Parts: sequence; C-alpha cells; structure tokens
Amino acid sequence: QVQLVESGGGSVQAGGSLRLSCAASYGTVCMVWFRQAPGKEREGVASHNSAGHTKYADSVKGRFTISRNVKQDTLYLQMTSLKPEDSAMYYCAAGPDWSCLSFSPDDYVYWGQGTQVTVSS
Repeated sequence: QVQLVESGGGSVQAGGSLRLSCAASYGTVCMVWFRQAPGKEREGVASHNSAGHTKYADSVKGRFTISRNVKQDTLYLQMTSLKPEDSAMYYCAAGPDWSCLSFSPDDYVYWGQGTQVTVSS
C-alpha cells in the first residue's frame, strides 16, 4: 500500500506562486496531480511517468511545472501566475505507468488526502 502525503498548499493572491509537494512511502511509476473545486468534478492537472514524460491540462500549460525527485520518492508541482479559478483541493495520486495515458481518476490506485489552494483576486 503506497501512502501519499501532500503539503505546500495555502492562500495567495492572483499572480502569486505556490509549490506543492507529495511524498510517497515508496517508489511509484505514474504520479499525477488532480484538483477538485467545490461543486466540480475532479480534474487532472499534470502527470509524470517513470520515463520522465510529463503531461499538462490545457488550463495550466505554461504556468505549472511538474517535477519529481525519484531518489526521495517526492513529486512537486510548481504553480505560478495563479488565478482564482485555480482554487481547489489538490490531490496527489499514483498508479501503474499506463495510468499516465489519461487523466481519468478511476485509473489511479493511490491517493493522498489533499492540500487546499486558495487564490484571491
């Protein structure tokens, strides 16, 4: 059982930056950031597979960067130029490598508890 623990959320003003971290209890292959705002479906934000390939949602391309420290089993999400619509609970998830082909939440086996990001205008 892989345990995922997110950190780094908080409240910032529009245009600000935050860096999220996700520590895994041991090595995983596909790791991804999802987010869910109140009343909305959970959506994929960015993914990182074992080969280092990354994928981003169109809404965050050019503003968010996903990275990974394999030795420390830690996933990061650097968020810049934040907008109020980025406000959500952000979740880290992990699954087999093929999971990274999609942003479907059903394809991910392990989930963290989430960290809140609030962006004010």
